[in-house]
Amino acid sequence: MDAARRLLYNRAGNSLFLHSQGVEESASKLALRYGVDAKKASLAGLLHDYGKIYSHPVLYQIALEHDLGDEFCLKEPALLHAPVGAWLLKQELGIEDEEILGAIRVHTTGAAGISCLAKIVYLADCIEPGRDYLGVDDLRKISGVDLDKAVFVALERTIRRVLDRKKILHPDSVLFRNSLILALTKNNQELHKYEAYQYNPAKEEKENTPE
Repeated sequence: MDAARRLLYNRAGNSLFLHSQGVEESASKLALRYGVDAKKASLAGLLHDYGKIYSHPVLYQIALEHDLGDEFCLKEPALLHAPVGAWLLKQELGIEDEEILGAIRVHTTGAAGISCLAKIVYLADCIEPGRDYLGVDDLRKISGVDLDKAVFVALERTIRRVLDRKKILHPDSVLFRNSLILALTKNNQELHKYEAYQYNPAKEEKENTPE
C-alpha cells in the first residue's frame, strides 16, 4: 500500500492524488460498514483512477492494442481510464487480485452483478470528502444505512448528468441501474426522491462532481 501511494504521489497531479486518497478513505469506511475486506477496498480506492496518470491518446492506443475498451469507451475519454487503468495496474504494479481489478475496471459505469467491493469503490468515488455538490451530504447519510440504495441514488444522478451533457451513456450503466431497482424492489424498498436526486446543471457547472 505504501509503495502504491508513493508511486501515485510521484506520478499523479496534486488534485488527482488528493481525490484518490479521499476515495481510499471512504472505501475503507464503507468496507468496514458492510463486511468487505478493508485492505482490498483501500487499495482499490487509492488506485481506482490510476489510468488518469496517462493522457487519453496513450490510453486509447493501449486499449486498441490490447482490446480493452468497447466502442462506447473508445468514444468517451471519461470512460476509458477505468478498463485500461485496471490492465495497467496488473502490468506495471503486478496486482493480480481480480476482485480489486474488477472494481477498478467498472468504477465509472458500474455493471449488473458486480461485487460488493465494486459497489463500494463506485460509491466512494462519489462521496469522498473532496466532493462538494448538491445532495452529497444526503448521499453520505444514505451510504451508512443501505449500500444498494446509496449506489442507486449516486447512479441515478450520474446518469442524469451524462444525459444533460449529451455524453455517451454506457449500456452497462443502464443494466446496473435496472439490476439495482430489481434488488431494491424485491426487498420491498421504496425508491424515495432524496435530495441527492436533484441535479441542477446551471448550479453545478463549477462544483466538484463525479466524472
